[in-house]
Amino acid sequence: MNLSRDERLRLIERESEELSVRIQVELLSVNRSGVYYQPRPPTPAEVQLKHRIDEIYTKWPFYGSRKITAQLQLEGVEVNRKAIQRHMREMGIEGISPGPNLSKRTQKEGIFPYLLRHTTSQYPNHVWGLDITYIRLKRSWMYLVAVLDWYSRYVISWELDARAGIALCLDCAGTCSGPGHSNHLQ
Repeated sequence: MNLSRDERLRLIERESEELSVRIQVELLSVNRSGVYYQPRPPTPAEVQLKHRIDEIYTKWPFYGSRKITAQLQLEGVEVNRKAIQRHMREMGIEGISPGPNLSKRTQKEGIFPYLLRHTTSQYPNHVWGLDITYIRLKRSWMYLVAVLDWYSRYVISWELDARAGIALCLDCAGTCSGPGHSNHLQ
């Protein structure tokens, strides 16, 4: 039988007089608990709490469950840390913290020399730099890439997109055409 689990669950007839539900789930290789379980939607209080957790996390992304719990308790919300941990896990968020052994280099990484170490920008268009950052919106992120002149600190070119990647950086760099160029911010 090449049916998915959901398709097999739809084949079960709960009101059947010929076969009990127990026999049907055995024949279809489905757990009985999956037949009887009905997921419940989150309560409005739970949704409100998750929105507040998201607001706190957005403001302080390095806060973990302990700090978020403490912040909510300061605001008068009666909640325990385990509930906050569960909500954060469901939301797919966790505090930003360094991982283990960050100071140890792995052998597969290459060590690249910094070629501009002893160079200072002496005149406009001598050295350009590229920077990428993200901007949080209500429901998504936008990524901003800018090409900067190190001498004048002038923004030479910029691109904004919903997806970050090499294509975005190449598009931004491709609009630069050297001295006397024209682009977005002139």
